[in-house]
Amino acid sequence: MTEKIYNTDAYMRQCEATVLEVTESGVILDRTVFYPGGGGQPNDVGLIVKADGPELEVTNMSGRGGMIVHTVPEAGLSVGDSVRCEIDWELRHKLMRTHTALHILCGVVWRDYGAQVTGGNMTPLAGRMDFEFENMSSELTEEIESAINIEVAEDRPIEVNILPRAEAFAIPDLIRTKINLLPEGIEEVRTINIKGLDLQADGGTHVASTAEVGKIRIVGHQSKGRINKRIRIEIAE
Repeated sequence: MTEKIYNTDAYMRQCEATVLEVTESGVILDRTVFYPGGGGQPNDVGLIVKADGPELEVTNMSGRGGMIVHTVPEAGLSVGDSVRCEIDWELRHKLMRTHTALHILCGVVWRDYGAQVTGGNMTPLAGRMDFEFENMSSELTEEIESAINIEVAEDRPIEVNILPRAEAFAIPDLIRTKINLLPEGIEEVRTINIKGLDLQADGGTHVASTAEVGKIRIVGHQSKGRINKRIRIEIAE
């Protein structure tokens, strides 16, 4: 198993690691700070650096069981090598802010309108989320924008917890998506708790408080079906 440091500390920018396996797809390490992507959040990029050796650019990630495969150029690493992992922090932090912004949006929409999420995606400082709304209007999105920025200003703390499956699924409304995407055999569930607003299962990286997100703008909305409406957001630099 690869120790996934990002699951418990999204602010760690680098770590020391040992190469466990070298494959055609890349290298597997015993531990990593690189988030492999998932749930609409893109993977991290950065460097794997060997002492007295090359700096290898990590361009992509993939999962294999409990292992994380880091896509690097075919050169320079062998099983047992000690390396340093370094993520592109500027990119990671923008994605953390964006992911938390989408959770703020989701929390407000669930609290105020009871609408479930049907899809979502993000790029650095921009994202979209689809909800089960029958009707959407500029007046409604203005109302939602005001409410989400109130939550940003509240500076709500954000906690990450990893819970036993039974304990996690005893939490009401833990799954906010229309379809439960958690694997059936999963024994532990990672949760993101925006205190006083939103608690749900999630695997991505987040900032420590809502204030760290910055101002959120709703920049568009569109219909994606009879009861499926898309809201697009941008976050101030």
